[in-house]
Amino acid sequence: MTCLRIRLLVATLALVPPERYADYMYEEFDVKERWSGEELHCRWKANIVAIATRHADAVDIRFDVNGRPMWIALPCTAWVEQKKRAGKVITDRLAAQVAGRYLKQIIEQGYDARREVYTMTVAEVLQHLDAVVAEAKAQGGLPSLPVGVEATG
Repeated sequence: MTCLRIRLLVATLALVPPERYADYMYEEFDVKERWSGEELHCRWKANIVAIATRHADAVDIRFDVNGRPMWIALPCTAWVEQKKRAGKVITDRLAAQVAGRYLKQIIEQGYDARREVYTMTVAEVLQHLDAVVAEAKAQGGLPSLPVGVEATG
């Protein structure tokens, strides 16, 4: 990506007010649970390398779902496969978008609310990655992750 294209992307993102990001991307969104019909508010909290916390070869993306922690684990091999197939890496903010899109989908399909961790396959990561990138292009770019979010617990 050229410096000019990067500057244009940054300028485009600056025009989108942060309160509008939730309208079309996945770091903060509302979704209706399939079985109960309950409205759930999902909010991205953190990306954590799981090797440090649970000795897993994954990146754990934490969301709060109506205040309750929910983790989406993305296998590290997805980063390798993305680099091989497209020559580009998965950034932290893109990983959060991919995990958020996946979370929204599993809630809409009737997820098990008792589980705290869902693990994506490499194929699922790449599928959701392609969808997020397509949506971001249609919207004019990815929103930046919220800065200064309160500490996770």
